[in-house]
Amino acid sequence: MERLRARRLAERTLSICDDPALKAAVTESALRLARARTEAGSASIEQGIAEAARSEWVAQQPEVLAAEGELDDAQRELDAATLRLTFRALPRPAWEQLLRDHPPTEAQADTGMEYNVETFPAALIAACHLERDDAGTEVPSMSETDAQELLDAWADADAKALFTTALVVNQTLRADLGKG
Repeated sequence: MERLRARRLAERTLSICDDPALKAAVTESALRLARARTEAGSASIEQGIAEAARSEWVAQQPEVLAAEGELDDAQRELDAATLRLTFRALPRPAWEQLLRDHPPTEAQADTGMEYNVETFPAALIAACHLERDDAGTEVPSMSETDAQELLDAWADADAKALFTTALVVNQTLRADLGKG
């Protein structure tokens, strides 16, 4: 029971980067690194490097080291430009209360909706979103008004990604039910 009680609620992060050039730079750098490793691997065979020592030899080649540095730099730039929103699953009673607070309209219920599609998304995002300061301490995060503002201002695909991340963290099963 101690281990079961110690389990943490699931978390999921939505990463957003609006700079396609930074994403492309990481991809291109990763390809250059793969090419450098392949070429160094071929050179190691030509030079008769023993198979057991080959991977270490390849890793020490100047072209490989340079490509790794380039990829690290590109990844750092991408990381700096990327916004990360973290969501934590709600305990079951909080989830159920949120559903009760945002019941579907009659028309929505007739189509099988479990919640009000107009009010529930922002409420769920606000309830699940969490922020941490540089020390890792949780700090106040997004309000329901903030969440609604994002849902209204962002393009449909981005707004759906925001809501889906908050929804999925609450609906992903982390247990293995076995093959039974």
